[in-house]
Amino acid sequence: MDSDSSIEDGRIESFGVMAAPVDIKNDLPLSAAAAHSVNDGRAAVRGVLERSDPRLLVVVGPCSMHDPVACMEYARRLHGLAAELAGSLLLVMRVYFEKPRTTTGWKGYINDPFMDDSFRIEEGMRRARRFLLDVAELGLPAATEALDPISPQYLGDLVSWTAIGARTSESQTHREMASGLSTPVGFKNATDGDVDAAINAIISASRPHSFLGISRYGRSSIIRTRGNPHGHLVLRGGAGRPNYDSVSVKLAEQSLIRAALPPNIVVDCSHANSFKKPEMQPLVLADVATQIRDGNCSIVGVMIESHLEAGNQPIPKDLSQLRHGCSVTDACVDWATTERMLRELAATTADALQRRQPPAGRE
Repeated sequence: MDSDSSIEDGRIESFGVMAAPVDIKNDLPLSAAAAHSVNDGRAAVRGVLERSDPRLLVVVGPCSMHDPVACMEYARRLHGLAAELAGSLLLVMRVYFEKPRTTTGWKGYINDPFMDDSFRIEEGMRRARRFLLDVAELGLPAATEALDPISPQYLGDLVSWTAIGARTSESQTHREMASGLSTPVGFKNATDGDVDAAINAIISASRPHSFLGISRYGRSSIIRTRGNPHGHLVLRGGAGRPNYDSVSVKLAEQSLIRAALPPNIVVDCSHANSFKKPEMQPLVLADVATQIRDGNCSIVGVMIESHLEAGNQPIPKDLSQLRHGCSVTDACVDWATTERMLRELAATTADALQRRQPPAGRE
């Protein structure tokens, strides 16, 4: 006999049936070309972290995905640039479908794909998978933030690099999830700038875990993981202060070594490191490039928020008024600036990357 719903579900308006991961995957199957692209992307990122690949990981793309047409145009441009700079840079497209919110706001393409508060989540999930398939079939690896712990069952086979955000690096749920992801995972420092939570997350995610989740068939399951050996630290600044400078990087490197972790650091050029001002991102990147040129060996990657057009825009009631290729969340640098930033990064660091040795203290 069911329990009294007035006791159990007093604040639940309704339950909607969601297609199981296996059903959506069967409708939008992983092609041979997409699987090859994803596996190659993951192997390349692992190679960067293990220092068998001397290149610099670059996670670059829109703050969030809201228009698949504009984002596919971006992907095609990035694919061409990736081939041009492949000798020094490993370009991975930032494809973020979920947005954490401090209070309220648009939660992203999966949650509300039509940006009208209709919250057609299954449609959002299907469209997100279709877009990731298109990117993979183009031959471009994709990166995303794992926010909802159920989403990886629907999309995880199409992702080559995963971020755990500043608000969730301290979450046990996200550490457990990361321990079972098939991708390398970057943990961001906390919003107050502290790196300890992210370092603890890397350690936690490297260990086996058992927790509740769903299977590919959509059934509640006890998930047992083997642990993820490719966790690493992402510096994004915090509490109104950047932490991409050489002193902050060195302190983070020493903290990783003390924790018996490989000193692998990715610098996020956006967020608090640029005070959320896109015009500051090139300055952050130039500083990081100079550190690498001058001998830094712990910075293995960077992140850049970039779109076709510069800046950002509010979501209008009339969606036809949206500007093509302009972010509706954090402000981005435009494509011309992105090209210039990445070409300058490659030129500045190419020789130093080839000469690199693993930092002292690496196990």
